[in-house]
Amino acid sequence: MGTFHVQLEIGDPARDRFVPVEALVGTGSTYTVLPRAILRELGVSADRRARFVLADGSEVEREVGRAWVRFEGREEYTLVVFGADALLGAVTLEEFLLAPDPVERRLVPVPALMKRIAA
Repeated sequence: MGTFHVQLEIGDPARDRFVPVEALVGTGSTYTVLPRAILRELGVSADRRARFVLADGSEVEREVGRAWVRFEGREEYTLVVFGADALLGAVTLEEFLLAPDPVERRLVPVPALMKRIAA
């Protein structure tokens, strides 16, 4: 899949202030990764540390917390990894009900999925 970037806004816990961020769309990443400096500046705190496997197979441990993400006027309170660069991950994409269109290099709406459970 080709890669592309989208413009997001990251908000403080009270949703009073948002900062623009250009993020790579990365469906290979479970969670959204955001620059640690921006998260700290906004007062977003880490709840815990988690282990992650990188594309080259190596493992790293990173801080994880929750932050407000705004995209095209919609907001979601999503799990984020404290990192160096901005990467929009699969969980946040699913929360926004969006999927990447690699040909047009944009995000498109998709329906939510639910399995019917027999009574």
